[in-house]
Amino acid sequence: MTDAPRLPSVRRRVARLSIRARLMLIGLAGVAGALLIGGVSLYAVLTTSLGRSVEGSARASAEQVALLVDAGRVPDPVPVSGAQVVQVLDAQGRVVAGSVTADRMTSLVTPDELRRALAGEQVVVSGNRSGLSGRLQVAAVPAGAAVSSGRQFAVVAAAPTGDIEQSARTLRTLLLWIFPLLLAVLAAIAWRVIGAALAPVEALRRGAERIDESSSETDRLPVPPTRDEVSALATTLNAMLDRITVARRRQRAFVADAAHELRSPLASMRTQLEVAQRLGEGGDLPAELLADVDRLSTLVDDLLILARAGDAAATRRSSEVDVTALLADVAGRYASARVPVGTAPGLAGRRLLSRAVPDDLVRALTNLVDNAVRHARTRVVLDATSVGHQVEVTVTDDGHGISAGDRERVFDRFTRLDEARDRDSGGSGLGLPITRALLLRSGGDVHLEDASPGVRAVVRLPTNP
Repeated sequence: MTDAPRLPSVRRRVARLSIRARLMLIGLAGVAGALLIGGVSLYAVLTTSLGRSVEGSARASAEQVALLVDAGRVPDPVPVSGAQVVQVLDAQGRVVAGSVTADRMTSLVTPDELRRALAGEQVVVSGNRSGLSGRLQVAAVPAGAAVSSGRQFAVVAAAPTGDIEQSARTLRTLLLWIFPLLLAVLAAIAWRVIGAALAPVEALRRGAERIDESSSETDRLPVPPTRDEVSALATTLNAMLDRITVARRRQRAFVADAAHELRSPLASMRTQLEVAQRLGEGGDLPAELLADVDRLSTLVDDLLILARAGDAAATRRSSEVDVTALLADVAGRYASARVPVGTAPGLAGRRLLSRAVPDDLVRALTNLVDNAVRHARTRVVLDATSVGHQVEVTVTDDGHGISAGDRERVFDRFTRLDEARDRDSGGSGLGLPITRALLLRSGGDVHLEDASPGVRAVVRLPTNP
């Protein structure tokens, strides 16, 4: 009952492993199985072969003695080779002759063992029966058929199996030591080989990770020089990126064209409304009409900036920007804002230079300050400092703040939080996306932090080399 739930757990653990690890485990399992089968087969064949060799030697000695018995010329003691033990038994199982090391009183085998040995079965007895250590391999042949007396005899020959057992122990020890070492070496080799085989896949992954909204449209995944499945995959993915690039260009062109075409009629409508309002023609105009036209004009301008942000990345040139002076200038534009907008104490004494597109940086900071003024309670503070090889600009307000889960979501296009959804206080939802797009084009970025209370917009800009 406890084994069944473990199988899905093992499968889940294996599934969480990398492809490299899984391939290595599968390969090692196959090699280990093959080595195990080969080792067991080698051990069985070797021990069987050695056992048959010893049995054959004992049977040959028994047959030679049987010839002497048949000829009626059995010497006493019976001559043998090596450490063999030979006994000549009569029909009643009594010892009638034997080798020097053989017992002359007690038979080496029991009647049942003698019957089995005469039938050709393998019989192994203890060497203690003959005063020897270890075990003895027994072979028996009948004799005495040619003797005139007609008496039946059996010749029993036994050879020690100590050498066989020692060889078997040595082989077992070698296999138990060599197999793990061999598996370890194969695991190291397999890990390196599989890693080299998967290197193009890892290169594809790193290449895909580098491609994002800020990447150039010409960035593509590396294609291996080989003609295999990985190369085909890379080629297919690059073709997909080409199609995506074409679709993005068409989308940006459509938005840019639409925004451009809308600017002229909106400007004409605004002019006519202002003239009509000033001259009093056409009766009373709705109070919100001009405000709605202004909002539409701002929205069209924002869409046009977003549409051109990607295409203009390669044409707009960055230059040296004095961030300290720029912040002071931006703060001066909000002298009549709803809340005071000022710079942090000590900012004027710092000289901070950055490499950026000036117009883009001014528009990005203006968007951030507009957003801060919209939500601040009492004030907005601009500050800048040098952090490593970057210039860090902060725009801090003391408003209601933004939850941690929404601080990245507000950079999505047309995203407005619940606190900013009304038409009077909320924007179009494009200010922060435009800010990030413009800063990315200059090599910078922006993110939001908690100011307790309020929100701090942190802009990172590259320093002037």
